[in-house]
Amino acid sequence: MTVIREITLEDPTGALPERFWSAVDVWIEKPHVVNRRLCGMKLCDEREVHEKENLLQVLQDLSKIDVTILSELVATIHCCSQDVHSNLWARNSEGYKILLRSVIPKSSPRYKTSAGKEMIIKDFCNKRATFIPLVEENSEGMLRLKQTNIYQVQLAENASHQWLISVSALCLEDWEADGVIYPKVSWLGAELLSKLAKWSTENKISEFKSTLSLISVEKYNSTYHRLKEQYKEMVKVWPEVTDPEKFVFEDVAIATYLLVLWEEEQIKKSLPEKQSFVDLGCGNGLLVHILTNEGHRGKGIDVRRRKIWDMYGPQTLLEECAIIPGDSFLFPGIDWLIGNHSDELTPWLPVIAARSSYFCRYFVLPCCFFDLYGKYCRKQSKNTQYREYLDFVIEVGSICGFQVEEDTLRIPSTKRVCLIGKERSYSYCDEIHIDEQRKDYINSRQQCSLNVASGTSCFTERNCETSNSTDNINNESSKSCSDERTQVSHDKCNLNTSSSGSWITNFQPREKTEQVRNCASLPRDFINSVVLQVASALLEAGKSQNQSAYKQERAWNKGGTLTLREVAELLSKDTLQKLKNECGGLQTLLKNSHQVFEVQNGNVRIRDWTMLKQSDDCLEKKRKLPPPEEVCKTRICWFFANHPDGCPLTSERCSYAHGAGELRPSQFKSKKKCITDNKVATLFKL
Repeated sequence: MTVIREITLEDPTGALPERFWSAVDVWIEKPHVVNRRLCGMKLCDEREVHEKENLLQVLQDLSKIDVTILSELVATIHCCSQDVHSNLWARNSEGYKILLRSVIPKSSPRYKTSAGKEMIIKDFCNKRATFIPLVEENSEGMLRLKQTNIYQVQLAENASHQWLISVSALCLEDWEADGVIYPKVSWLGAELLSKLAKWSTENKISEFKSTLSLISVEKYNSTYHRLKEQYKEMVKVWPEVTDPEKFVFEDVAIATYLLVLWEEEQIKKSLPEKQSFVDLGCGNGLLVHILTNEGHRGKGIDVRRRKIWDMYGPQTLLEECAIIPGDSFLFPGIDWLIGNHSDELTPWLPVIAARSSYFCRYFVLPCCFFDLYGKYCRKQSKNTQYREYLDFVIEVGSICGFQVEEDTLRIPSTKRVCLIGKERSYSYCDEIHIDEQRKDYINSRQQCSLNVASGTSCFTERNCETSNSTDNINNESSKSCSDERTQVSHDKCNLNTSSSGSWITNFQPREKTEQVRNCASLPRDFINSVVLQVASALLEAGKSQNQSAYKQERAWNKGGTLTLREVAELLSKDTLQKLKNECGGLQTLLKNSHQVFEVQNGNVRIRDWTMLKQSDDCLEKKRKLPPPEEVCKTRICWFFANHPDGCPLTSERCSYAHGAGELRPSQFKSKKKCITDNKVATLFKL
C-alpha cells in the first residue's frame, strides 16, 4: 500500500480509537455526506468473523471470487505470509467485520454511472478498513476485483505516541477515476481523509437518524430524478412571493419520499389500489398536485387560497377552509393524513388520524413549535428546542396508539425530520380504552397551557387511567369486536363535542389574511428616527474606539461596533414595544436598512463603503451586469444626507441619489414571466 496522505490527530479526551471506527462507519453508511455525487448506499450483506470461522471463506461467500485470488489479495493487504488461510486469525484476536455494499450515484445526465459494489474489511486489531471495489463481469452478476482502485484507511500510533490517520492505495499509478463511484486519488487525501480526521476527534453525536432510513435509497434516487425533471419548469412560472426553487424542489423531495414509502407499503400489505390522502394545511398545493398526478386519490385543505391553485387544473382538489379539530374534520375513508409544515395542526395530526379510523395513518413534518392549545413551551434545556418538540409530537402519536417512526428527509430546510405513524400499538378491540387515554392526555395538555399562562409550573405527569366515557368511534373492524363496543359520552372530559362538532373551544387556527411583520409596515418616520439614533451612537463609539487613528488620519468615520443588547438599551420602552410586535424586532429593522448597517453575530456596525473602493478590480471582474437603471437613484443616499463626512462614494459610483437633483421616480415594475398556454397545459397536465 502506498500512503497518499496522513494527518496527526489530537486526542485530549481519549476518544480514539473508538471514534475512528465511528468516523469510518459514517463513510460506509452515509457516503453521500462526503461525496456529493452519491445518493447513498445499500447494505447487501455483513458478516462477523469469529474464532471458529475462516476469513477467506466469508470473503468468497460474499464475492463469489476464487479463493486463490482472495488469498493473494489478503496477503498483500495484511503484509503477512501466503498461508493466510490458517495463520491469519492468530494475528488478529479481535476479529474482522466484512461488509458488502452497493454505492448508489445520483441520477444525473452529466455523470451516467451505475451503482457499484464494494467489499469492506474492518480489521479491528490493526485499526484499518480496506475498501475493495467489485465489478460485474456479465449479466449473471459474476464479480471480479477492481484491484486498481483498492484503498485503505488506517489509524496508528507513531514513536511519540501520537495518533496518525492515513489513507493508502494499492495501485497508485494505475488508479482509474470516474469522478463519481471512483473519485480521484487527490480527493481521497484532501476530502475523505480530512473528514475522517475531523469526525475521529469530534465528540458530537447526532440527535437525529440518518436520511432516508425507512425507504429504499435506490427507488428514491430514480423517482426524485424523474419528478425533478418533470416539475423543474415550475420555477420559471411560480406566481407566489416565496422562493420558487426552495418550495418546488422541497415539495418534489417530500412527494418522492411519500411515493416510495407508499409503494413499499402497497407491496408489503398487498393493497389492491394506491393509497388515498388528505393534506391538512396544504399551502401552495404542489405536493397535492404531484401526488394526484402520480395516481393517488386525495385533496388538500388550507385556510388561505394561493394564486398558484388556479394553475393546477380541476384534477387537483384544493379546498379553502379553516381546520378546527372536531367531528367535522374526520376522514374515515382516507388512508393517510399529511401535515407538511402544518403549524398549529402538527400535534393534532395523530389525534385526527387515530379518531378518523383504525386504519388511518399519518405523515407529519414538524416546523413551528405548537402545542395542542397554543405555542409550545419548553420543559428543560438538556436537548435543543427542536429535538424536544419532536419528542413531544412523538409522545402525542404514542398516546394516540401509534408506533411512531422517525426519519430525516433530504430537503433544503433546517427542519427536515418527519414522523410517521403507520402501525397501531394496540388491537382494534382496545379502541375504547385507548381513546380514553387520548382524552386524558389532551386534557392534561390544556391544563398545562393554563398553568403556563398563569405563571405556575407545568406538570409533566399524566393520568392515563381509564374512565367510563369515550367517543363514538367510526369503526370498520371485524365482527368479532362488534359486541365489545359500547357507546358512551364525554361527561368527565373537557374534550367535548360541541353542537358545532368541535372537540375544543379555544383552538386558534391561522388567520386567513397573513400579516406582514417584517418591519416593512412600520411608519417611515419611525424607521428613520431609529436608524438615525443607532447610527449616531455608532459614530460616537467609533471616535472613542479608534481615537488615535481618527485624529491622525482624519479618515472617513466608519464608526464603532455595538452589540444588539447595547443598541436596544439606547432606545425607549415605547420604541422597543413597537419593534417587539414585529418578527425579528430590532435586528430585522437594522438588517432591512442594509445600506446603513451591517449586522453579524449579534454585533452592529456601520457598513463600510470605503471597502468598495479598495476592491474595485475584484468587483468589476465578478459583476457580469450593471445594476438595472430602474433601481438606481430612486432614493436619497443616507450617508449623503446624514453622515458628517458625507458619502464615501462619488455620485457616479453610488446607486443612491446625491441630492434632489439626481432623484428620479422608480421605473421598476414587477415583470411576470410570460409562458404559452401550451406550455402551461403541459406543465400542469390540464
